[in-house]
Amino acid sequence: MTLDEKAHQLGHTAPAIPRLGIPQYNWWNEGLHGVARAGIATVFPQAIGMAASWDAPLLHQVGDTIATEFRAKHLERRHPDGGSDFYRGLTVWSPNINIFRDPRWGRGQETYGEDPYLSGRLGIAFITGLQGDDPKFLKTVATSKHFAVHSGPESNRHREDVHPSAHDLEDTYLPAFRATVTEGKVESVMCVYNAVDGVPGCANSFLMEETLRRSWGFKGYVVSDCGAAANIYREDALHYTKTAAEGVAVGFKAGMDLICGDYRNEMTTDPENIVAAVKTGQLPEAVVDRSLLRLFEARVRLGLFDPQPPFADITAKDYDTPEHRALSRKMAEASMVLLKNKGDLLPIKGTPKTIAVIGPNADSFDALVGNYYGTPSKPVTVLDGIRARYPGARILHVQGTGLIGAAEVAVPDDMLCVDAACATRGLKVEFFKGPDLQGSVTETSTQPNARFDWLGERETSARWTGTLVAPESGEYGFRFASENGYRIWVGDKLVIDEWGVGDAPSILSGKITLEKGRHYPLRVEGFQRGQRSSQQLLWSPPSADEGHAIAAAKQADLVVFVGGLSARIEGEEMKVKAPGFAGGDRTSLDLPASQQKLLQRIHATGKPLVLVLMNGSALGVNWADAHVPAIVEAWYPGGDGGHAVAGLLAGDFSPAGRLPVTFYKSADQLPAFTDYRMAGRTYRYFTGAPLYPFGHGLSYTRFRYSAPTLSSARVGADGKVAVSVEVGNVGARDGDEVVQLYVSHPGAAGAPVRALERFERLHLKKGETRRVRFTLDARALSVVDAKGVRRLVPGRVDLWIGGGQPVARPGLPAAAGVAAQLELRAGAVLPR
Repeated sequence: MTLDEKAHQLGHTAPAIPRLGIPQYNWWNEGLHGVARAGIATVFPQAIGMAASWDAPLLHQVGDTIATEFRAKHLERRHPDGGSDFYRGLTVWSPNINIFRDPRWGRGQETYGEDPYLSGRLGIAFITGLQGDDPKFLKTVATSKHFAVHSGPESNRHREDVHPSAHDLEDTYLPAFRATVTEGKVESVMCVYNAVDGVPGCANSFLMEETLRRSWGFKGYVVSDCGAAANIYREDALHYTKTAAEGVAVGFKAGMDLICGDYRNEMTTDPENIVAAVKTGQLPEAVVDRSLLRLFEARVRLGLFDPQPPFADITAKDYDTPEHRALSRKMAEASMVLLKNKGDLLPIKGTPKTIAVIGPNADSFDALVGNYYGTPSKPVTVLDGIRARYPGARILHVQGTGLIGAAEVAVPDDMLCVDAACATRGLKVEFFKGPDLQGSVTETSTQPNARFDWLGERETSARWTGTLVAPESGEYGFRFASENGYRIWVGDKLVIDEWGVGDAPSILSGKITLEKGRHYPLRVEGFQRGQRSSQQLLWSPPSADEGHAIAAAKQADLVVFVGGLSARIEGEEMKVKAPGFAGGDRTSLDLPASQQKLLQRIHATGKPLVLVLMNGSALGVNWADAHVPAIVEAWYPGGDGGHAVAGLLAGDFSPAGRLPVTFYKSADQLPAFTDYRMAGRTYRYFTGAPLYPFGHGLSYTRFRYSAPTLSSARVGADGKVAVSVEVGNVGARDGDEVVQLYVSHPGAAGAPVRALERFERLHLKKGETRRVRFTLDARALSVVDAKGVRRLVPGRVDLWIGGGQPVARPGLPAAAGVAAQLELRAGAVLPR
């Protein structure tokens, strides 16, 4: 290759080199919980939900299934020369194994929670599923991200300089990455936007060379987060170097191999800066060659140059199959966490004659899919699931409130006119080829409203124009429900601009005061990429209230309130204007005020009430915990999530999900969001009283633990000890139990309060007893000192084996379990 050809191969949009038989390849693919942004695909529960299953074998199966769908999507749109486009390749930028250290982080939903051990085991399961077990070929390439210290705030991620202590780095931030490299054999790692100890993550030789490659033996390639390479030199970012050429040179020499560009930089992948760096002597061409070898090795192992591509049993139609959707539902069921069940309200007894399903997430597509999602062909909302499960019941559905404000409803057709005099109802619409309103007009017509639906490969934009008649005087809110960007003008005012860059926007709305009877010029613009679209003009008129929801509740035998959040208000660098939210992150853990108010009014009706939460992070639902008899945490449960929620309510399965994060009572219990010290954070270092502890989850049956058996009560320098315990289902029905083993080191400096070191989810029939065996090793029994050295420290070690942590509070008894104790008789220093 020429130097210019080499430079272009080091960006995520690698062009073809026909003279060398190299097809084009786009490295950018998202697979957080299913194939994302490539049209129809099976959508599994969001990552935080799958973590709540505490089921590594099931997550491995999900990873393998997602890899099959990636192969199918690659075949569906593969170039004749074997090349691939955006979101059609086989290099998957998942999983996200950052530690969810603070529930205010909007992207925490993408992680496996707050615990290093749980995150590592689940990360390994997902990675080995994605990459497969073929001795020669990789099914896909998985990517552990974002290496290594990254968890918000979103608003400052391109400028943040994080300074973790040596203890916290080794004890909390690195273990999951180490596990996915040394045990999971992950083929790719993504470096972070922010700086660590003054050095940008993608120019940090301590992280990428000394730690990742020398200490852990990583053999794959490192890709930058999208735009992170530019952060090295951008004046409005980290500005670590003065020039772009110097910036990319520093990055590649430190161990970065592939640059992902970003939208803010017009998708640049810096080939011209790489060439300049080599020609000016700042970047040895041998370093460029080193990165190229790593990248092409991955492409070769994927079979992209093989005349007979591997995995020939996979066809271009092997996605969104009934079997894959069934697996999504199974994972959704496994992820459900029963937080509270006073008086055994659940499961529902018999068949209620009338069920009121109320709340902003009851019939919400957004609440199913979370962020970084694909397109389920047959999405099942909670409302859909309850209707399907109780076909003979009368189901009353009222939204009642929006997520963060008044309920938004479709603008009525009879409020819209083509002309200013309102002689003709409807709106004029122009459809454009392409998403920028600049291409050729493909259709011009009159439609009743600003709305349309499709299911099929398409990329388009549209403009609706006409007249809006205000039915009453007062302040209105406007939004365009869309999978992509939108803008709305009323009169001469741009009410809302959420054009975005192509990913799902927030639910940003705009307000304007209108006068009854006046005619206002209206213009709505929106664009859409992908295979699914359901776009509609929404408003919240001045008289919108909660009366219909209260009336429905009064008629019902059972009320199911479905609330929480969605990835339109928590996520990655978002525009959200509401109390409690900032830039995709949160400033409060409370249930949004509009939902809290309605929930309290419904409770006051005295009707049996179940609260179903759909969210990607912890909520401080203190009032609900004190007043609502049953609370279910459903997360963002995927395309078939509504069936899973309905099945839990009906008792079709016994819930066994466990919290992968602590549910605090308030953000006031936490240190500052910008503080990366772990003191006072997560169950490992939090000494206050949580609302619901990490590992918590109730069941419809009961379990009993026998006294544990240790292979030895005195352990030597190898740290090895076997622990076993009998677990019995002593309840009235079959069910799963999640057996959790925690280790504590009383009085040892640097040791957490307790730390999860082993777990297993097992199914037990009514009356069945099974012995569970765990083997602990030196790493499981080690602690990290202030200098970041991991070591065995002689002394007492306490063990707890149970269905949760040994903690209790009024109204929340401790989980069933048993304690044991051993003595470490020798010290030892462990390798990094």
